[in-house]
Amino acid sequence: MDTKPKILLVDDEEAIRSNLASFFGRSGFTVEIATDGQEALDKTSHFEPNLIVMDVLMPNIDGREALRRLRQSGNWTPVILLTRVGESTERAMALEEGADDYLNKPFDPHELVARIRSVLRRARPGQPPLSTASRLTSGPISLDRMARRLWLNGEELALTPKAIALLAYLMTHPDELITRERLLDAVWGWDYPAGTRAVDTRIAELRRALDDDPTDPQYIETVPGQGYRFIGTVEAAV
Repeated sequence: MDTKPKILLVDDEEAIRSNLASFFGRSGFTVEIATDGQEALDKTSHFEPNLIVMDVLMPNIDGREALRRLRQSGNWTPVILLTRVGESTERAMALEEGADDYLNKPFDPHELVARIRSVLRRARPGQPPLSTASRLTSGPISLDRMARRLWLNGEELALTPKAIALLAYLMTHPDELITRERLLDAVWGWDYPAGTRAVDTRIAELRRALDDDPTDPQYIETVPGQGYRFIGTVEAAV
């Protein structure tokens, strides 16, 4: 019996399909291919993938519309979107519509495989991804992502909007090592004139507010020379 994770790869560019399918196969996945959103919807029902990697810009039904139709039908198969859109607002909308992650084109295939493994680890079968939850909790932390408000032990904390957005990204990607560059891209935006020190400054702000000792963290772990990881257990609040 084949126990390898099944990936449905959806892209209208033949060169990308061919190269990624071979790479996924060498990385230990079983791969099925679709060329547009409609074919992806058709194949999802019988292939039953563990995860879908889907381009956004495609003819007929594009990736975001295919994602919306999956979620509206109650299908919560994890989806990673491949996009050329650099605007952070566009990416945020895709996540709120039910994507589990996104990756900007062009990308490193090794990075994509790392994202796939991370999403598969945190996936909750049959349930929406954490990125769709309006409220998240981790122990005494309660985060309202829509209102951009944060509470610790029932007491609201005064934090900068960027610090709260940074925490929201970390909490929707629990136990995943995230580089400073990726956090800068996700929170500040592709063209925002900020260096990675801005990330460190906001991390320090969060640690002070949460009383999180960096030498013995409960929530945010530093991986020297690489980035940060949220190590607390995260749940979607009702």
